[in-house]
Amino acid sequence: MYRFTKLSLAAVTLATLGTLAYAGQHSENDAMAAASAKISLTQAVGIAEKHVSGKASQAEFDQEKQGHLYKVEVVGGGKVFDVKVNADTGAVISSTQDKDD
Repeated sequence: MYRFTKLSLAAVTLATLGTLAYAGQHSENDAMAAASAKISLTQAVGIAEKHVSGKASQAEFDQEKQGHLYKVEVVGGGKVFDVKVNADTGAVISSTQDKDD
């Protein structure tokens, strides 16, 4: 019984350490990618606000299939929109009304 407990504890410890290492590695990579993006967060917010004719309520840098992009939530005309802006070109990738907010 004691042997099973030690093995379980070792497995949980290894899984936790692996998860922390993975998370730490990817958050650092996101920070480096955001710092090297051609379009700044401020510029992306301005592009999204102009596209929807509203004010940004939140924004974040993200990596998706389309590449590095900014996700900006914009409130305009009594509606909430999720606008994705390409971090390298500044092009609006998509703009959808957020029905949840």
